[in-house]
Amino acid sequence: MNQRHKVDAQPAFVLHAYPYSETSLIIDVFSRDFGRVALLARGARRPRSVLRGVLLAFQPLELAWAGRGEVQTLMKAEWQGGQPLLAGKSLFCGYYLNELLMNLLPREDAHARLFAVYAETLRRFADGAQEADLRCFERALLQELGYGLLLETDAEGVAVEADGDYAYEIERGPVRLQRPGGSALSVSGRTLIDLAREDFSDPRSLSEAKQLMRTLIGHYTGGRSLASRRIFRELRES
Repeated sequence: MNQRHKVDAQPAFVLHAYPYSETSLIIDVFSRDFGRVALLARGARRPRSVLRGVLLAFQPLELAWAGRGEVQTLMKAEWQGGQPLLAGKSLFCGYYLNELLMNLLPREDAHARLFAVYAETLRRFADGAQEADLRCFERALLQELGYGLLLETDAEGVAVEADGDYAYEIERGPVRLQRPGGSALSVSGRTLIDLAREDFSDPRSLSEAKQLMRTLIGHYTGGRSLASRRIFRELRES
């Protein structure tokens, strides 16, 4: 029998919530010290529940929970403040981050550094989401999950040259090409170096980094379509 588990005063963010019975919710949260955890929020759907205005996505919370098994019981939730509400493009980008975590982050696998990166990215989103912020978060996520990118040396251990052309092979790294465009996933050496330094001032680096990260994330999610990406694309085209 699983031992009863009790956690108090744990920093966390709500990633996803769905109804459970007529009055309750199941919430998936990203916590600092316990990773992604599923919690039963009893009565959270009742009109007068104190939890209704607290269990919001993208807001820093302090949670307490107890129980055993895959879904434990939320005991307390307190809003910590300091994070403006997201809107427009920033809101959709926030949902994209949450969807990445829901699809890639295993349950109860702690990633305190990734938690800090997530919180900082949301703070940046409050001032307006930027493509560079998304690329930095994607890179940090893959790094934390053990899928770190090889960027400053190629697959043979040779230093990447800024004026070189490469094909990025998943699970292997950059492979030098004799000519640009000779691979479906070709990328310049400058882009690889800029991604390693998180410098996206060059528009080409930003564009190529986006395509590279999209391909890698598609691989690690098993080709699963992300709803947030699809909705944002449809809104831009409408």
